[in-house]
Amino acid sequence: MNMRVVTSVQEMQQHALSLKRAGRKIALVPTMGYLHEGHLSLVALARARADVVVLSLFVNPIQFLPGEDLASYPRDFERDRALCERAGVDFVFHPDPGEMYAAEHSVFVEETSLSNVLCGACRPGHFRGVTSVVAKLFNIILPDIAVFGQKDAQQCRIIQRMVRDLNFPVEIVVGSIVREPDGLAKSSRNKYLSPQDRQHALCLRRSLDIAEIMVREGERSVEVIRESVKAVIAAVPGAVIDYVALVDNETLAPVVLIQRPVLVALAVRIGGTRLIDNTVLG
Repeated sequence: MNMRVVTSVQEMQQHALSLKRAGRKIALVPTMGYLHEGHLSLVALARARADVVVLSLFVNPIQFLPGEDLASYPRDFERDRALCERAGVDFVFHPDPGEMYAAEHSVFVEETSLSNVLCGACRPGHFRGVTSVVAKLFNIILPDIAVFGQKDAQQCRIIQRMVRDLNFPVEIVVGSIVREPDGLAKSSRNKYLSPQDRQHALCLRRSLDIAEIMVREGERSVEVIRESVKAVIAAVPGAVIDYVALVDNETLAPVVLIQRPVLVALAVRIGGTRLIDNTVLG
């Protein structure tokens, strides 16, 4: 089918219901737009697993805190539409905020355990916005599969918990982090980086490399690894650490020794741009 752009919740829901009645398997790739190779790798995963791929392009206002970059978040719909066509997307769902949220909207979906740490501690309320919009997308698009990126590891764990606890009939697929040749994780916010900041941002990947090397060489102390990771980042001019955390890969609970898979998660401000990255040890 030719790719369709849908801006109405009601129209998207009607398409989804028709597809379900026809026995078609739907995959959703939720995005905030300004697409890059990381997003397109998620589309490829969706394309391989479903009959119909729906990609949402929606900069979700309720997951931004006051003073964050909602107004300046990069947007380029025509570019995104062309990328979606080339990638084989069937539907682009591109509503505006007024279509997604009534003026007096007052119902939210909130996860209360995994959301309290890492980015949730630094950005209180952010994940309530994420879970609320994803729940809405699930109800609008009715996907059998939804594909998320591992770069947002905490978000993936929270969405998996929401699906489990609220019995959404959706399989969550997590795609690997896609990186630039020099190791920087692909991100729409990389656009904010000056050439110098872009070089400084490589400290995130270098610090994760150090953690992986230490574990391969036998180190199991979380505190020793954390301090080594922090030292790599602290050596970079202007790098400000929001957090360096080593937590259980499933529960995000603190750990002392690496005895099962551990997520190393970073949030670092480089020249005012907040970047995240992660790897799994063990």
